[in-house]
Amino acid sequence: MRIGELSRRTGVHERLLRYYEEQQLLRPERRPSGYREYGEADVETVRRIRCLLAAGLGTATIAKILPCLRDEDERLVPTCSDLLADLCRERERITQAITDLEISRAALDTVIAAAPADVAERALGKATPPR
Repeated sequence: MRIGELSRRTGVHERLLRYYEEQQLLRPERRPSGYREYGEADVETVRRIRCLLAAGLGTATIAKILPCLRDEDERLVPTCSDLLADLCRERERITQAITDLEISRAALDTVIAAAPADVAERALGKATPPR
């Protein structure tokens, strides 16, 4: 299938599919005319890529782990022994990012809560700032 058909079947814009190719996440065949030719397996590969992106992984990490995953009952299952350690490291990175964001939010809440009532009313209308 050509890129337009893959885009239609996956809901992913053609430009993004080309980006996935640049990142070595997709490897379509090339026709003599230069057109990309995708197979049925590429539909599932795009689904896996989208799932891993939604999980917070970057494309470099996805390129590394994608060959070590298989689908089983609508879940991605690791098949390489070192993949689990990589996934645990990524999970820890995400956990640390969440912790850092929670600290930042708490700091902002402190600054917002320190605003005098008249300033808060003018800035936020009748809404009450977080405490």
